[in-house]
Amino acid sequence: MTSERRQGRPRSEEARRAILAAAMDGLQEHGYAGLTIEGIAARAGVGKQTIYRWWPSQADVVLDAMLDLAETEIAVPDEGSLPADLTAFLTATFRQRGRRPVLIGLMAQALLDPVFAVAFRERFLFSRRAALGELLERAKVRGEIAAGLDPELLIDVVYGVLWYRLLLDHAPLDEAAGRQLADLVVRAVR
Repeated sequence: MTSERRQGRPRSEEARRAILAAAMDGLQEHGYAGLTIEGIAARAGVGKQTIYRWWPSQADVVLDAMLDLAETEIAVPDEGSLPADLTAFLTATFRQRGRRPVLIGLMAQALLDPVFAVAFRERFLFSRRAALGELLERAKVRGEIAAGLDPELLIDVVYGVLWYRLLLDHAPLDEAAGRQLADLVVRAVR
């Protein structure tokens, strides 16, 4: 959440999961612009008050849904080498499955709402950067990355490609693009 923890009954894990699933289903069906708290509540079988008690806004519900999805679908692999780890991570990251409008919607909301921007940056963007950073740190320990290479700049390059393609839609953002970027990064760090 973007605000302090609220008082009241503790969350029901079953209701929380139903709400997050309903948000993702609604996003797939109507897109970010067509998603409403009322629609999420109806799909999840809960009252709007339950959602507003746990999340300050619709964007915060979607953010939590995306965080859950990222944690379950985009693991930080340990395949034993930078090429294998990076390829596995980037193909999973670039595998969109219709999530493009969701990520664009969250970015748009972050640009319009400074409070949400902090939550989006700290909880989602920085957590994805940290996941890639963990992978690069392992590669550094194994001696697969040239000394003196700035890992933060490398992370910027990787996510710069992702967001540029996501926002401009000028080139594919798919598993093949993830593999190509992984190959490019591996060649650059040696």
